[in-house]
Amino acid sequence: MPRLLSWLLLPFAWLYAGIMAVRNWLYDKGWKASAQFGVVPVVSVGNLRVGGTGKTPHVAWLVQELRHQGQQPAILSRGYGRRTRGFRLASPTETAATLGDEPLQQFQHFWGQVPVAVCEDRQAGLRALLQQQPTVSTVVLDDAYQHRRVRPDFSVLLTEQQRPFYEDEVLPAGRLRESRAGAVRADVVIVTKCEPTLTTAQQLAIEQRVRRYSRPGVPVLFSTYVYGEPVPLTGQEQLVGASYTSEIVLLTGIAQPGPLQEYLRAAGYHIVHHAQFSDHHAFTVQEIAAMKAYYAPGRRIFTTQKDATRLLDPALHTEMVGLSVFYIPIAVEFLADGANRLRQLLPAPIQPQAVV
Repeated sequence: MPRLLSWLLLPFAWLYAGIMAVRNWLYDKGWKASAQFGVVPVVSVGNLRVGGTGKTPHVAWLVQELRHQGQQPAILSRGYGRRTRGFRLASPTETAATLGDEPLQQFQHFWGQVPVAVCEDRQAGLRALLQQQPTVSTVVLDDAYQHRRVRPDFSVLLTEQQRPFYEDEVLPAGRLRESRAGAVRADVVIVTKCEPTLTTAQQLAIEQRVRRYSRPGVPVLFSTYVYGEPVPLTGQEQLVGASYTSEIVLLTGIAQPGPLQEYLRAAGYHIVHHAQFSDHHAFTVQEIAAMKAYYAPGRRIFTTQKDATRLLDPALHTEMVGLSVFYIPIAVEFLADGANRLRQLLPAPIQPQAVV
């Protein structure tokens, strides 16, 4: 956003920040109800900024770690962008339209072995999830930092290295959903999408700025993205023996495609065209047809794993036939001893109980 426009919008940002501050104060004082579920631990993952901080791969890391600890975790999301309403438990027949692209990505990522549910009302969603899945030992709430009606047992706040919350402003002057003071609710702050070469001195400088807003002693950890080999979208394409060129068409509907672009260029790919759309964008037949104008023999279409869930919409099937489409998986790695520190902070396994 141009600096002048940001300055002009500051009065509106102060008004919005004030409204959010009153809301948070009412929850803090107990004048607005906030339920804590004593049946199983609830881990909340979210951010202060709108979109693009890496929630999905960090949720996947947490869920995988909980599984390694012998727990049976589940994921509960709002299901942003879906065309359904109410509580919905993921099944193999779901699509991005019925479940939301990110919940469907998580369900597919864990091959259906981790319960994934969506509900606008997180309280109702938690009750329904635990009633239908009584063996669940921990629930991870995806994108729930501002959802104060549920009081988590452990709260994870994410912020990008290149766009940290402490340098941003509240909407509409910036991209923050609430003021920087909201960081005080976090039990751990993770600085995401870091350069792998980030030095100890640089980490310390960032940590000091985070600590102006977080509670004393709250750990500040640093993570980076690790990109995997291209995966065929439908299984029809073959990597082995295929005569592909380095030229690719990139298709994205995510908040921050920049890191993926940088990775692909560094890996030797030449992006002949980037069909870039907004986060959670529902691709249309016309948009796929327009993208095909840049497709040629030997070229591949690369996309993200989240976007891949929306490309499997039955309405797009005819346009997708015959295209070599691959998604690039993303995983999270922590710098220094961040992984071990986070493991020690996670809620301990407990004996599941039935929900009354």
